[in-house]
Amino acid sequence: MARRRYTRRTALIGAGAALVLSLAACGGNLGGGSNGGGQSAEAFPSGPISVSVGQAPGGSTDLIARALANIVTNDLGVPVPVVNTPGANGALAAQELATKAPDGQNLMVINASLVAITPLAVPDNEAIDINNYEVVTGISQDDFILVANPATGFRTVQDMVNATRPISYGTTGVGTGSQLSQALLFSQAGIEGNAVPFDGASDAMTALLGGQIDVAGVQLGDAKTHLESVNPIVVFSKERSQYFPDVPTAVEAGFDSTVSQYRAVVAPKGTPAPVLDRLRQAFTAAFQSPEYKDFNTQRLLAPYEVDGAQVVSEWTAARDRYQALITQYGIPFGDKG
Repeated sequence: MARRRYTRRTALIGAGAALVLSLAACGGNLGGGSNGGGQSAEAFPSGPISVSVGQAPGGSTDLIARALANIVTNDLGVPVPVVNTPGANGALAAQELATKAPDGQNLMVINASLVAITPLAVPDNEAIDINNYEVVTGISQDDFILVANPATGFRTVQDMVNATRPISYGTTGVGTGSQLSQALLFSQAGIEGNAVPFDGASDAMTALLGGQIDVAGVQLGDAKTHLESVNPIVVFSKERSQYFPDVPTAVEAGFDSTVSQYRAVVAPKGTPAPVLDRLRQAFTAAFQSPEYKDFNTQRLLAPYEVDGAQVVSEWTAARDRYQALITQYGIPFGDKG
């Protein structure tokens, strides 16, 4: 999956700038004209808007995408189907999106781990760069929690430190926040462990409950239905989760292993500014709906409804921080090489 970079010809940029100025003079209305490089704002949307998800149906990203699609379809006036293209932590879907026309008719709900963590675990020519896409909006924050099979007797990180055997820990895949958070914790705490990657949280939790692994790092919503059957150890957020106020953070336990999952909506590079604005308008309205707010609560999500510039800045900074931590603690990570 080679890194793709796209540039627009000077004439297109000039036309796009002229369009923006024209819109500003008209009070910001989205009608009339095109930037010369795709869908005109007046004609948008011209048909169904496809939302790609790089994970299998039923996972957190898929459920978030479907919840938003069900709401924005009314605002945009067209069907908004969700298409699942699982593989490589979402890289296959991202690669496919980059080949689509920049007209706003194809979007993707992208995970921060794909651009801030996975690149640390794969060769450079397979890494996904957030700068190769237009970020429509941030969506939400999804925190990770470390849970143990009760048969292990583990209730704290110290219990794991005191174990007299290697500890198997399940991850939701290579190059994910699940893998990174646990690898950092194990390395800093001096715990001998073996990472066992699974294809998503559902498989990891099934293995944990079946006693095939000792602990697993999954997102809060994925652990929610199993909390009576597992022992929560720590959460990997900066502060205690509002949903699990009695579970300490890894920071409280003395370890710098803060890792959270963030998600955003992206479009192909070069999508016209007025089209992006129309999409942002629809998603912003969806964020404020009681239906979506209730969904966030049910899935144990925190809002991350920030603009595209902030998404790019924060995800890039996160990648640099994670790289520094991996180097500092000498953590072998993924297939980087």
